[in-house]
Amino acid sequence: MTQELPRIVLTPGEPAGIGPDLAVLLAQQELPCRLVVIADRALLQARAAMLNRALQLTEWHDQPHHAGTLAVLPQPLSTPAQAGVVDAANASYVLASLDRAVDGCVARHFDALVTGPVHKGVINDAGFQFSGHTEYLAQRTGANCPVMLLATSVLRVALVTTHLPLSEVSHRLTPQRLEQVATVLASELESKLGIPQPRIAVCGLNPHAGEGGHLGREEIDVIEPVVAKLKQSGLTITGPLPADTVFTPGQLENFDVVLTMYHDQGLPVLKYAGFGEAVNITLGLPIIRTSVDHGTALQLAGTGNVDIRSLEAAVDRAIDIVRRQHAEHQPGTRMHTPT
Repeated sequence: MTQELPRIVLTPGEPAGIGPDLAVLLAQQELPCRLVVIADRALLQARAAMLNRALQLTEWHDQPHHAGTLAVLPQPLSTPAQAGVVDAANASYVLASLDRAVDGCVARHFDALVTGPVHKGVINDAGFQFSGHTEYLAQRTGANCPVMLLATSVLRVALVTTHLPLSEVSHRLTPQRLEQVATVLASELESKLGIPQPRIAVCGLNPHAGEGGHLGREEIDVIEPVVAKLKQSGLTITGPLPADTVFTPGQLENFDVVLTMYHDQGLPVLKYAGFGEAVNITLGLPIIRTSVDHGTALQLAGTGNVDIRSLEAAVDRAIDIVRRQHAEHQPGTRMHTPT
């Protein structure tokens, strides 16, 4: 039975933020997996004490998780961490934890990676080039087209470009990039989320989807030709659609996912619809990775006033994807499509 339980590795992220709190709180629950966290043991013990939660830290022996315990692969902090106070010296700790987890997934020691929130500014202040988990994981695993997908129970949003200044989006929005992202999105919505022939809504870049070229030509020059090409190849894809109306209920019922052109075109809507419950899923990687939908919340670290639902959803989604992929290798096994 143990060998059937998914092996989930968790990286809590920024040690001064709520990531360690979330790991402590998650450990209180019974979970249908083998869970291991890569973190500093003293940090976890100190945060458990601050939260007044009993927690037994154990060594990792590929064992099932049990409530009140947490298996740890120790990764020492670079410098002691204080809740709510970031220190650039610990940026190397954050990345080392992440690297160990990614390498373990690539080597198939773990089935899936779940990440807590990191502080991008602190990592960059320490001298590391880091625009976000999505880009970092792609570079680390050699993936050439990572796709950021956020999902709630009622809405899925994917991004063509991710962590870029708005001034650079138009230059990065190339036919090749859009075609790659849409193709990965369609393929992995089916293979990882169990959505056959997903219906994709593609947003325009400009207001009113360019208004026939009067408000910009990206729709005419880039988006329309790619959508037409992908339709011809068999994808169920529609666009470009005006981003200010595609998220209305009457439109959304016709689609399984909305593909937006840039970060703040789609994510504010998704987070309004389900902040604290959404899951960030990175498609296009050779490993399974899910994450919380929120940041480090430094002001809440150590207070006990944190919402664990997004981490719970991220772990649940990782387990579901692992089981789905395992089932694909067992003839006759079928799984339901998640919301």
